[in-house]
Amino acid sequence: MSALLNNLNPSIKAIAVVIAVCLLTFVFDPFTPLIYGIVVILFTFLFGKVNWKLYIGYYLIICLLSIGMLWTSIAFADEPTNPEVTTQFLFWELPKENVTVALSLTLRMLTFAALSFMFIFTTNMVHFILSLMQQCKLPPKLAYGILAGYRFLPLMREELQQIRAAHQVRGVRRASGIKESIQQYKRYAIPLLAGAIRKAERTAVAMESKGFSGEKARIFYRQFRVTFIDWLFLSSMIMLLIIIVAISIKLGYFSWYKGQF
Repeated sequence: MSALLNNLNPSIKAIAVVIAVCLLTFVFDPFTPLIYGIVVILFTFLFGKVNWKLYIGYYLIICLLSIGMLWTSIAFADEPTNPEVTTQFLFWELPKENVTVALSLTLRMLTFAALSFMFIFTTNMVHFILSLMQQCKLPPKLAYGILAGYRFLPLMREELQQIRAAHQVRGVRRASGIKESIQQYKRYAIPLLAGAIRKAERTAVAMESKGFSGEKARIFYRQFRVTFIDWLFLSSMIMLLIIIVAISIKLGYFSWYKGQF
């Protein structure tokens, strides 16, 4: 059960995240995204095999950004319709409408991050592209181009390290200012671009020699199928949001988006 999310069909998992994000876009109260975000995080740790240290590190960065968003939303909010209705927020007495709008935007951002992390930390990107080809009929030419670029990223980083080492061996000193850093990266850019072009040409020749034609009618070594568990996950994500919205309506917290800022 700890790897349930990792074993789901990646395309169905992505569709579930996109639907949840789209539905939450129309919700504009703090309660609904708060509860849904907490449930999504718990669901990720209970049913997904994730690197929790990396997850927490990235999520803390989002939390710091959300604090800035909370402050700017309160500081630069529109004039409230009922300025006499105030609430105590931290150490200040502020218009309740402005605080509600700021909290809604911030908590919605954190919930979007929780949904995104649930997908990213439990999904193999290669399996995701293959699933898109098999279930969503993504053109193979586009899919394999994305896969090739994904595979090149670690190689580009290694090549950049080799170029830096080669410059140091030749006596090129390290940049000490912003202007020198820009010039230094310009010197790195030409050999990196040349290396990328060579790799792209070799990849294209290798794919042609293996008979790759880009036709959609092809046999896959790794077969991905949509199972009952996948549909159950999709329906559970939607039903969970509907239940939380119903509770929010019952408690009087729920509010639709009506152009607030």
